[in-house]
Amino acid sequence: MRLPGPAGLLAVAAAVATWAGTTLGLWLGFGVAVPALVVAVALWLSRRRTFGIVLLLGAAGVVSGALAAERIEATWGAVVPEGPVSVVGLVTEDGNEGRTGVVRSEALRQDEEWVPWDGPALGVELSGDLVLVAGERVRVDGVLRAAPGRVRGDPVAGRITAQDVERVRSAGPLFAVGNRLRGRIELLTGGPGAGRALLRGFLIGDTSNLSARDLDALRRSGLTHFVAVSGSNVALFLMGWWLVTAPLGVGSRRRFVLGLIGLAVFVVVTRWEASVLRASVMAGLMLGGAAAGLAVDGWMALGAAVTVLLLASGHLAVDIGFQLSVAATAGILLGAGLTGRRKPRWVWTVLAATVSAQLAVLPILLWHFGTVPLLSPLANLLAAPLVSAATIAGALGVVTGLAPFIDAGAALARLVLAVSHVAAEWPQIGVGAVLIIGLLAGVGAHRRLRPVVAVVAALAMAWVTLGAGTAPAGPAVIVLDVGQGDAVLVRSLGSVALIDGGRDPLVLNQKLRSHGVGRIDLLIVTHGDIDHVGGLEGVFASHGVGRLWVPAYGNAGPVLSQLAAEAAKAGIRVDHVDARARPFRIGEVVLRPLGPTRRFAGDNDGSIVLTASVRRTMLLAGDAEAVAQRELPPLRPDVLLVPHHGSATTDLRWLMEALGDTAVLSVGPNTYGHPAPEIVAILEQAGVEVLVTAEVGDVVIELD
Repeated sequence: MRLPGPAGLLAVAAAVATWAGTTLGLWLGFGVAVPALVVAVALWLSRRRTFGIVLLLGAAGVVSGALAAERIEATWGAVVPEGPVSVVGLVTEDGNEGRTGVVRSEALRQDEEWVPWDGPALGVELSGDLVLVAGERVRVDGVLRAAPGRVRGDPVAGRITAQDVERVRSAGPLFAVGNRLRGRIELLTGGPGAGRALLRGFLIGDTSNLSARDLDALRRSGLTHFVAVSGSNVALFLMGWWLVTAPLGVGSRRRFVLGLIGLAVFVVVTRWEASVLRASVMAGLMLGGAAAGLAVDGWMALGAAVTVLLLASGHLAVDIGFQLSVAATAGILLGAGLTGRRKPRWVWTVLAATVSAQLAVLPILLWHFGTVPLLSPLANLLAAPLVSAATIAGALGVVTGLAPFIDAGAALARLVLAVSHVAAEWPQIGVGAVLIIGLLAGVGAHRRLRPVVAVVAALAMAWVTLGAGTAPAGPAVIVLDVGQGDAVLVRSLGSVALIDGGRDPLVLNQKLRSHGVGRIDLLIVTHGDIDHVGGLEGVFASHGVGRLWVPAYGNAGPVLSQLAAEAAKAGIRVDHVDARARPFRIGEVVLRPLGPTRRFAGDNDGSIVLTASVRRTMLLAGDAEAVAQRELPPLRPDVLLVPHHGSATTDLRWLMEALGDTAVLSVGPNTYGHPAPEIVAILEQAGVEVLVTAEVGDVVIELD
């Protein structure tokens, strides 16, 4: 373990005091700065200058935090003139179609009059080929609405739905170089494929092209830090930067100046994420120390960097990315040298760095997310050399423009994703499990007790692994609680059908994982509404799918059409299903299509309607509405999944005739009024058991 020396200890103490003061300032305002300042001055006068300096930095942190809180409150409390406007301002966050940008306003035109408006930051929603590039001054024409909130962590007072964007002034030289380099990386790592998207994340921390499922797998496996730009990225960039700028001369001072310029360019390229700022300031301090002939070790650089950044931007104290970056760096510094001379050295070095970093960030992860990945150390051990090789290959590809390097980097990145998806399927552990593991580790320090610890750990692992996602004993239908939408599992004898996927792929993936679903034998999409098909993004990559059913009639919509195209490309059979389709067996369960019976004017009426039957029958009617319901054959199932989330579009007479002993409502928080009062009244009048996913969670209906 490598502890900080006297200078490093002072730097760390200063950082801790500044961080504590900044946090107090964010919460309590300027009031606590005055007593801290008085005590600091008193200590200084009493010749306890070290303590005085530390406390003075704490007081300065209070001021920084209070100023940050005031800036946020001023942004959210700003009066925003709603309606058609033109705004001129500086772009602080890139934007394009599907990615909201941010503009810090400088002038506003409304009712044909331009006025200076040193107003708040505004989110800009773009469509088509409209783009925003950080560092440029632009004029945005559109419709402004008040919408206090955040865009990628930045507070904004409102949002403009942009109709046109015009560049007023190009970015300055620093931004011009950084943006050009970033554009080259985006161009070379563009194109289809998750490997290229992740390679871009390794190089510049941009994960916008990664699917939600891939991002979730990286998080659940503990590999997200590889796309949070760190010291290794800074070192790699500086090596390339010095090679490019070598003709400008050598010498420690000149290299220092060139290094600072390179760091500034790197910050622009990677868009000043918290981890980038921390790594860049640390590198700058080390370069400065080398130029001045001073030895600046990691602890000194970390403490000074944290102090400087918190004094400059107090909001970083509560930024999760900054907290994790600082904690991980401290953990790596502490863990340096723990492995001694064990071989193979690179394995032990990577393992020590991973374990020490994970232990350091453990409290933060538990505080913010409640769980941590069980297999993170092993996943990191496998992924770390792949990430290093991919990053180097990608960097060479960017410098040389040679496609084979980019292709190699993308292939290695795909292997990292494969590791993440395997590790993500293993359990996450909470506070209790962490405490038990810590206790076992402590007991295991005694040699005689190690066999007992090993047995207990093996039993606990088996219990967690085998107990997770236990399926119902018999054939069953499980209506998943996915919020406002539909997603239904049908299980029997090891076979699985999934009917719809809700709105959010992360929510669906979590549900499938919790129920231990691997392969999906039959995927049914009842119709193209986003709250039924949106959650199926990436399903073919994460789960083997045997067959896909889509409705035979009506407008499938862009999302369902793309899903069907992806299935066909993957060699999955796609059936266009109507009432004449043959039944399909999932183990003992017979899935029998009842609709659609024809082409309807409304897309909802074109939903696939089917029954799931063994001894008991459940009717699943998608979003079918009154017209389609009246054309279904007479049926009184034991259980009804109420159509269209209990919407008022259901025919009340049909509903009364289709009720058995149980009705299920798949709903979440919504602004549609689901379930409708008249539907609820009918269910209460009929005296059936009503199960609402928003109230009881997943609903399990046994069919035997």
